[in-house]
Amino acid sequence: MIKDQEPFFWIIDEEWSDYETEQNLIRKQYPKATIKISGYDYGKDLEKWGKQADIILAQVYTEIPAEIIKKLTNCRGIALFGGGYDRIDIEQAATKHIPVTNVKNYCKEDIAEYVISAILYSNKPIDSFSKVIGKKMWGLQAMPKLKNRINEQSLLVIGFGRIGKFVAQKALSLGMKVYAYDPKLQVGAGINNVEFVDLAEGLKNADFITIHCNLSKATEKLIGKKEFASMKQNCVLINTARGGIINEPDLLEAVEEKKISGAVLDVITEEPPTNEKNEILNTKNIIVTPHVSYLSIESINELKKRAVENGIALYEGRLTDDVVNG
Repeated sequence: MIKDQEPFFWIIDEEWSDYETEQNLIRKQYPKATIKISGYDYGKDLEKWGKQADIILAQVYTEIPAEIIKKLTNCRGIALFGGGYDRIDIEQAATKHIPVTNVKNYCKEDIAEYVISAILYSNKPIDSFSKVIGKKMWGLQAMPKLKNRINEQSLLVIGFGRIGKFVAQKALSLGMKVYAYDPKLQVGAGINNVEFVDLAEGLKNADFITIHCNLSKATEKLIGKKEFASMKQNCVLINTARGGIINEPDLLEAVEEKKISGAVLDVITEEPPTNEKNEILNTKNIIVTPHVSYLSIESINELKKRAVENGIALYEGRLTDDVVNG
């Protein structure tokens, strides 16, 4: 690292309220660095000066398609603030020898907390009980449909990477039976009391299903009409990965026709939604939260720090473990 170098870092984001952390980390390494910031509608900035950036630090919602990547003249890397990279044309970036990084494993605790909260809430929705007191319901009357204890129920984890494994551990600690599906796993095997199954078997047996795989051509609309038809009627689907993994019209049909009990979604196909009347936001027994499962003080601090560290490494020609197209 040479202190008197003057790299150009371009931040593309509309999430953070400030960039003090990023700026401090960059200037600690490169006091003379140029740092510029754009929103998601960055076309004019690209033409004026953005195509000359050495490093792009981008929020995961940033669209960077092939035609944009082709215009980058000096880019040594694209470092993303998050785990997803489905909005970046990583193949085109690879053809231009531009490595792309995400930030792996920075929020496994936070997502696991969200999933377990969704499971517990689905079993005992505490706020709904307080609403029936005015109807003079008390005791058993307030819960006309009893459910099994959590330790008598099962969870299917779809995608058994770092986050999926951590979620499985948390579910096991509650006494749940845990299945895992991942194309990389050997069906019939297992590890630490997690049983590896094919997707059909897991869907059939699970009381809860949680999704933790990346969105790709192979996983787009992975869960659709056929899959919903094989689920238990009491099943609750939880998604903290990417909205496109679920066929949303098929989910709506499955819930409305009571083929499954419901869903808890922290991600949907269109984020953020532009239509408040979107059915996915207004269907009974589907809870949608605004992509918050990964959030905590600790996760955001780590996310910012590691994204910048990835950017600095790429500028210096070093590939980190977070590279997704190399």
